Amino acid sequence: MTRLALAGETIPADAAMRILTDPNLELLPLMHAAYQVRARYFGRYVRVQILNNVQNGYCPEDCNYCAQAAGSEAKITKFHLKPDEEILVGAKKTWEAGAFRYCIVLSGRGPTENRVDHMAGLVRQIKAQWPVEVCLSAGFIDEKMAKTLKEAGLDRYNHNLNTAENHYGAICTSHGYADRLHTLENARKVGLEVCSGIIIGMGETPAEVLEVAMTLRRLQARSIPVNFYVHIEGARLGVINALTPQYCLRVLALFRLTNPDAEIRAAGGRESNLRSLETLALYPANAVFSEGYLNTGGDTTKKTVSLIEDAGFVVERIEEKDDRC
Repeated sequence: MTRLALAGETIPADAAMRILTDPNLELLPLMHAAYQVRARYFGRYVRVQILNNVQNGYCPEDCNYCAQAAGSEAKITKFHLKPDEEILVGAKKTWEAGAFRYCIVLSGRGPTENRVDHMAGLVRQIKAQWPVEVCLSAGFIDEKMAKTLKEAGLDRYNHNLNTAENHYGAICTSHGYADRLHTLENARKVGLEVCSGIIIGMGETPAEVLEVAMTLRRLQARSIPVNFYVHIEGARLGVINALTPQYCLRVLALFRLTNPDAEIRAAGGRESNLRSLETLALYPANAVFSEGYLNTGGDTTKKTVSLIEDAGFVVERIEEKDDRC
């Protein structure tokens, strides 16, 4: 599998499925295989990314895993768009913390054109002041909106697939899988890097996990956040798949071997689901979040940097990426 991945070839489906399902495929050799591919493209660098949830709740969509969704009874703090100054301060803190990318996230189905113009203005201000990459996650956008954001200097647009197409109706009925694919295509058409990932642990099968990995390969996703489901009390989806640290690591290895040159991020739920094996995630993954997620906490940047450096990896700064390009 390593040889095929390094050659840019597609791993046969039966071999890829073994990563998730074969108990005789030992974990440490698998981590080594994934690391060989990761090292080809990213060396020992790890990108730390900080997320700013700038608008929380009030979402009309019915995604049953989400604490912000319509019908959710989760006790979260809802708020409309944060003031510009607060969003800009978040970018400044991201740079000062040594993080690689600032991820701005808004709840809701999708932005209006006025909101896109507003966010484009913020992106311009951020890029003029701090040399960090900026990713925006704001729901469904059309090609015109994507172009506005690209011209403002946005590096990347995030819109997660979350699960496989045939499982999508089990987690959301207010929009379809095609809507998500269209948004990703709109971003890619105008030259934005595509960031899209999955949530593991929502009742999907291993075959459906593989399906998402291959879909993201076809979409040429440059960044793939692999999230591990964390149930928030009051969200409509309960605990379905009991995740183990070893299974989570196998999933990360699968995404690395099927998407060899993509940024693979151990994202939401890494701390609580990987537990004592968290360090091993750095062998297939080359990116992590710090300072928490949308409505769940996470490790501080200081603790995250210690995790990285204690394992012999190196925190990547944006100027180091430029030096290697």
